[in-house]
Amino acid sequence: MIKVEFSYSILLTYCYYYTSVVGKGAQGNSQVTKWNHYVIGGLAPVGVSDSKAMAGGATDYTVFTRQTFVNGLVAALTFGIYTPSTTTVTK
Repeated sequence: MIKVEFSYSILLTYCYYYTSVVGKGAQGNSQVTKWNHYVIGGLAPVGVSDSKAMAGGATDYTVFTRQTFVNGLVAALTFGIYTPSTTTVTK
């Protein structure tokens, strides 16, 4: 009999999110989503999205940056060498 144990605590350390409100915040439901690219456990940015450019000239928008399940899975598969996150701008 083979017993397999899986620790969720390892995956939960990768989950994070933060929200930034610019101006009055999102005034509609229009969203733009892009991945951010980091290496070495997120210490070195390689390609980070520009939320102001993603807002497309809007003065009121909300920025939501998080590590999704897929981002965490990619980070786990690469042993933290590549650690992406996702940014969504709602305007």
